[in-house]
Amino acid sequence: MNPQVMKRLVCMLIMVMGACVGLMAQTDSKTSANDDVVGGLLQEVVITSTGTQHLLKDAPVQTEVISRKMLESYGGKSLEDILSGLTASFAFSEGDMGSQTQLNGLGNNYILILIDGKRIHGDVGGENDLGLIDPQNIERIEIVKGAQSALYGSDAMAGVINIITRRHDTQGWLVENTTRYGSHNDLRQHDALVFNIGRLVSQTNFQLQKNDGWQNTAEEWAEGMVLTDSRNKTVNKFRNWQLSERLTWTPTEGLELYADGSYYKKNILRPQNGRHPSCDVYTYDLRYNNASASVGGKWYVGSKNSEVNGEKRGKDVVTLDIDWNRHAYYYDYTAGTYETVLLKGEEYGDLNGEWYPVLMRPGQSKLQSDQQRMMGQLKGVFYLPKGHTLNAGAEYRYDYLKAPDRTETGTADDWTAALYAQDEFDPLRWLNITAGVRLIDNDAFGVHVTPKLSTMVSIGDWRLRAGWSQGFKSPTTKELSYRYLHVMGSSTFFNIGNRSLNPQTNNYWSANIEYRGRNLTVSLTGYLNQLDNMIALVNVPVGEIPAGITTAYLGDGSSNVQARMYKNMEDARTSGLDVTLTYKVMKELTLNAAYSYLDTEANLYDASKDRMNTVTIDGTAHHKWSASAIFSHAFSSRYKLGVNLSTRGSSTRFYQNNRNGRHYQIWRINTTHDFSKAGKQWAYKVELGVDNLFNYVDRTMHPYHLGNNTPGTTVYASFSIRFNRGKSVKNNIVSTKQNSSDEED
Repeated sequence: MNPQVMKRLVCMLIMVMGACVGLMAQTDSKTSANDDVVGGLLQEVVITSTGTQHLLKDAPVQTEVISRKMLESYGGKSLEDILSGLTASFAFSEGDMGSQTQLNGLGNNYILILIDGKRIHGDVGGENDLGLIDPQNIERIEIVKGAQSALYGSDAMAGVINIITRRHDTQGWLVENTTRYGSHNDLRQHDALVFNIGRLVSQTNFQLQKNDGWQNTAEEWAEGMVLTDSRNKTVNKFRNWQLSERLTWTPTEGLELYADGSYYKKNILRPQNGRHPSCDVYTYDLRYNNASASVGGKWYVGSKNSEVNGEKRGKDVVTLDIDWNRHAYYYDYTAGTYETVLLKGEEYGDLNGEWYPVLMRPGQSKLQSDQQRMMGQLKGVFYLPKGHTLNAGAEYRYDYLKAPDRTETGTADDWTAALYAQDEFDPLRWLNITAGVRLIDNDAFGVHVTPKLSTMVSIGDWRLRAGWSQGFKSPTTKELSYRYLHVMGSSTFFNIGNRSLNPQTNNYWSANIEYRGRNLTVSLTGYLNQLDNMIALVNVPVGEIPAGITTAYLGDGSSNVQARMYKNMEDARTSGLDVTLTYKVMKELTLNAAYSYLDTEANLYDASKDRMNTVTIDGTAHHKWSASAIFSHAFSSRYKLGVNLSTRGSSTRFYQNNRNGRHYQIWRINTTHDFSKAGKQWAYKVELGVDNLFNYVDRTMHPYHLGNNTPGTTVYASFSIRFNRGKSVKNNIVSTKQNSSDEED
């Protein structure tokens, strides 16, 4: 689908909205009797699309929600598992460096992942480790696609994923445990302890994840031939664990203060493969250490909810958050290895600007990068007269990078300050206009402005939305400052950061038509996303190396070391259609389906030929889909059965090199057996499931691309036990609908 066709489609959808405005004048201004109930469920309250609370059906920007009930029914073991199975817009390629995620054709660097509205911190090589997120501790997931930089700042160019974690408000104390075990020695452990002392609530969470990995094929292309005895695995053995604590204190009604912290550790254990010298020889394992700490508060101003056009809204609220995050990345050596490092001070000898090999012995560890971030956010949401809702705030972010052998001086830093404001205007009961702007001042690229504008028309059970927004992505500290030698086979590259980079920008247009009735929900969204100034590593002559960077790295010219620098060299376009459908056949049976069509085009720099090529973005597929049938029935007051039969699939994934990834279709069944009884302190649940029912396995040889890296049919079982001594209570400063979003009508 070319951009002209896509623009026509978006314009047609917007014209439909305009036609409906005339019809709106003849429509009863009263809300539908079904406004608060869809599919027999009380509507979720969402916050991600505008930073303010809305019923899902009334969110001005189209929002996709994965609720707690959907999560429990599906039984996913990880966030990757959940997103790939319950939506059609995501694609994953799991790797050692983290989760290689794509959303509507754009990768990790352009997807902003939030946990309770705060940025995740775990960037490794441009990828995020989604193992930081415990699936058992997720209340719901909100997904907003497209550029969201006006509200959320850098990185939100493809969309935002907001993970809303569970909050246990209880009088007394609560203990819960979930243990899941499956094929390939896959173990997932979740524990929680919650208790309160007066107005102070403590919530402690622990998670453990481990898997022995698997190998789908022993074939590998290396040494100009096909080897049949490679030890490289499709997914390597790993283990990680995380401990977190949150303290919440409510000194008075309308005021909430909190402090929380976490520690996370992950080890990736890789097989040594030294029989074939040109294969990827693993002489070290990978280790990641994360830590975080934050404090903040929320103050609800006034004692009454506001009203806009006769509809009750929330209270004015001011929030303050200050947080610190650290992500450290290490090599843990398992065999003797000569590492090429820049001589620095007394540790390696005299500072002479030359590279020398240093022997690293088994058992030694070496820091590769230590990324730390300090961030402060002050935000206010105010419900003003005449239908206006103001969301305004200020942010300051400081990034610090320590990389002894990967930067010129060993460290680098960067800061960003921002002011933003957004106005949601409801001039009429059936019309919403939302406009926002963010002003950014960055240490590296100066002042930048990103605006957004959207509108929504409500016609009974129909919602018509259209929007335009700009996004930006500031260069990372690595792109600005990384300077290190990278060895690939017989070639060595000197990769150089560039302090003169410009931010990457994009323009995003979308139009959405959505129907939400009592038993049927259908949503159709068309979008066009155009990106400029994309950053890439390109070959440069020695003469282009900025002054002040030593050229001793390149030797005397007789070596095969090549210089590469980060530059603004590329642009891209993605366009497509997303369709979702939910139909409640009866009280106990619900059908869901999602389909995503995607077309991409990128102008990428070909360093070998020194020219721009027009190509399909790597890893994208034209068609992706998912579907499920969910059945639930209470046979007695002590036993409830749940069954989820689901499928997910993708057409061919395109790559410029190393062949395309194969198309696939995978089926899954998950059953839940709830032995809990209302009003009792003890609750028990058993989960049994089979993933990949028909044993699909992609046996493409290393290192060619996979369409999907599933190991074939896997089975799993989990057991959950929960003890709640005391009764659950609603926090007196949180809306009832937000806490009760999944209760049956």
